[in-house]
Amino acid sequence: MESSVLLIEDDLVLAENIQELLELSGYRVFLAHEGKSGLLKAFKELPDVIISDIMMPHVDGYEVYRSLQQNRYTRNIPFIFLSAKADPADVRRGMNLGADDYITKPFNEEDLILALESRLSKRTQILREEEEQRGKRPHFHLEEFREYIRTYGEQIQAEKNEEIYSENRMASNVYLLEHGLVKTFRLDEYGKELITNIPQKGDFLGFYSFKFSHYPENAQALETSILYRISHEEFVQLLRQNQELILEFAEVLSHDLDVLKTHLLETAYGSVLKKTASTLLEFAEKVKKDTTPIIKVSRSDMASVAGISTESFIRSLSCLKKDGLIDIIGRDVKILQLEKLKEIH
Repeated sequence: MESSVLLIEDDLVLAENIQELLELSGYRVFLAHEGKSGLLKAFKELPDVIISDIMMPHVDGYEVYRSLQQNRYTRNIPFIFLSAKADPADVRRGMNLGADDYITKPFNEEDLILALESRLSKRTQILREEEEQRGKRPHFHLEEFREYIRTYGEQIQAEKNEEIYSENRMASNVYLLEHGLVKTFRLDEYGKELITNIPQKGDFLGFYSFKFSHYPENAQALETSILYRISHEEFVQLLRQNQELILEFAEVLSHDLDVLKTHLLETAYGSVLKKTASTLLEFAEKVKKDTTPIIKVSRSDMASVAGISTESFIRSLSCLKKDGLIDIIGRDVKILQLEKLKEIH
C-alpha cells in the first residue's frame, strides 16, 4: 500500500510542484495551504509523514507541530519542517521541538525524497516493534489491563445524552469509562426505562459474552464523558490469554452482581425514603469529588435507579431537604450529611 504524505505549504506553486514530485515517486499526497486546515487534515487522515512550511499566516509551522504533539494519534507521525529560514538558530529551534528533519528552501528534489524514505523506514521499524510487543500479549493484572486499553484503545467523547451503544446492535466494542457519568438501561414493552447500572471511572461497559453477540441493553452519557474502546474480539483474546486476569475480572462481575442483588432487595422491600437515600448515596459514590458531593443527574434518572415514580422521588427529596440532609440547588442535589443518609430505613 502506498505511503501517505500531508504537505502544508502556503506557496501554491511550490505546493503543486512538490505534490507532483511526491505523486510521481509513488506517494499519496494530502495538500493544505495553511496551518489550521493542515491540522484538520492531519487529524482526519493520519498520514504516514507530515511536511510543513514554517512561515504561514495565522497558524505557523511551529504551532502546527505543537498541536500535533498534544494528540495521541498524531504525536508519533514523522514531521519534517520545510522552510526558507536557513539560519542555524531557526534549524535548531525546529529540531529542539522534536521534529524529525529540517529541509531548507531551495532544496534538492532527491534530498526531499531521501528524507521521506528515511523517516518512513524508521516509522515502519517502530510500528513493527510496537506490533511485536503487542503480539507478546503480556500477562496483565486488572489495572495494567486498563492501562493497556488507555494506550491502545480509541478515545471517544460522548456528550450529555449521547448514545454510546444501543440494545440489539452488534456488540462490536468494549468500553472503559475514563471520565464522566454514564448509565446503562433497558426499556420494557411500554417504553419505560429501567436503569441497570451507573458505571464509574475505571469500569468496563459493553462486555456481556465471550461470544460475538448483541448488546442486551443501552448505554448513554449522563454528562460529557471520556471513554476508551477496543474491539470485542481483542478484549476477549486478551482475557483468554491471561487466566489471572479472567479471575480478577470475574471478581469485579461478582461484586457488581452482589451490589445489584442488594439494590433489588431495597427496591422490593425498602421504604420510598430508603430507596431515595440509597440512590443518592450510590450517585455520591460515583461522583467522589468532595465531602459534600453535588449530583447533577435528572430526577427521572435517579427515580429510575430507585425503582419509584419521579413524583415519589421528588417528594422524598423534599423530606430529606427539610431534615437538613441535602440541599437542592436548581436541578442539582447537594448532599450535606452522608452518614445520616446511610442511617435511613
